[in-house]
Amino acid sequence: MEISEESSAVMETRRAHQVHRVATVVLAVAAVHPSVPLGALGQLRDFVVAMLRHHHEAEDNELWPRIVAAAPDTEHELGALSEEHERLDAALDRLAAVNLSGQEAEDGAGETTGAGRGDTGLGDGVRGERARAALRDAAAAVRDTVHDHLDHEEPILFPALRDHVSPAEWQDFGQRVGATIPPLVGHLMAGFFDEEGAVAEAERVLAGLEGRREPRIP
Repeated sequence: MEISEESSAVMETRRAHQVHRVATVVLAVAAVHPSVPLGALGQLRDFVVAMLRHHHEAEDNELWPRIVAAAPDTEHELGALSEEHERLDAALDRLAAVNLSGQEAEDGAGETTGAGRGDTGLGDGVRGERARAALRDAAAAVRDTVHDHLDHEEPILFPALRDHVSPAEWQDFGQRVGATIPPLVGHLMAGFFDEEGAVAEAERVLAGLEGRREPRIP
């Protein structure tokens, strides 16, 4: 199907899913490279965790009820997807628990002072290597879970969005979800759209988000 023939709901969801795939791959690949600072890995890890949690919670709490109200026969399939979200949550808990702080990851010299603070330490040393290995394993588990889940979800969700979610309903859903998007997610999603998405699509999606939200963590 040509991009111009897709509904906004399908197009925006497809692009978001592509970011999910790419971001989880990037994190798993980058985790073990000493040239990537632990601080940068921590920011990317935090983005992946927050993005995926926000996305699937919005589906479970906001989108699925809308679809089921319009098409009750979708309830069983959407319920099965929510069960997969629960399994993803377990993998995200493991990823979020990986300690990337300098105090724990290194013996002191030249290491980061905490993930997500703009650090430049490279994480060399035994403890740094262990932290990277733990991050790699947890990130790979999330990557595999996300990719498998999206392969199951898209054949169910895309037809449901086309057939049962009107443009007005999708706009209302987007406004509700956009109001709670964490700032880190909004900022890095824009970067991923710019790098990975077609320019026209990225502009269309980001224009749809413009004015929807003052990003905040609820």
